[in-house]
Amino acid sequence: MASDCMRVLLANLVACPFMNILVENTEKLEYLTSNNQWTKNAAEGRNFGAVEAAFAVAKEESVGQFNIVGYFPQTKQFFNMNHGRGRRIAGTPAA
Repeated sequence: MASDCMRVLLANLVACPFMNILVENTEKLEYLTSNNQWTKNAAEGRNFGAVEAAFAVAKEESVGQFNIVGYFPQTKQFFNMNHGRGRRIAGTPAA
């Protein structure tokens, strides 16, 4: 029962119109923008609209580790949703 409630809560959170879904480079704490650049300003980050879309793009980026985060611009709060590794080989320096 509790897991069903959690799934409903997460589904509603992901569909929240007040939250942007961003790709974060965990090494540099930067966010991917709409023109495929990186910025320190989360408000300039590209809103992917869905975790799956953000994850697919992040996996192809030349970064080591990344996070998919929910960002609430009104309160400047973050919610970690997923994480993974980009295409950069572990141990190589970040550009």
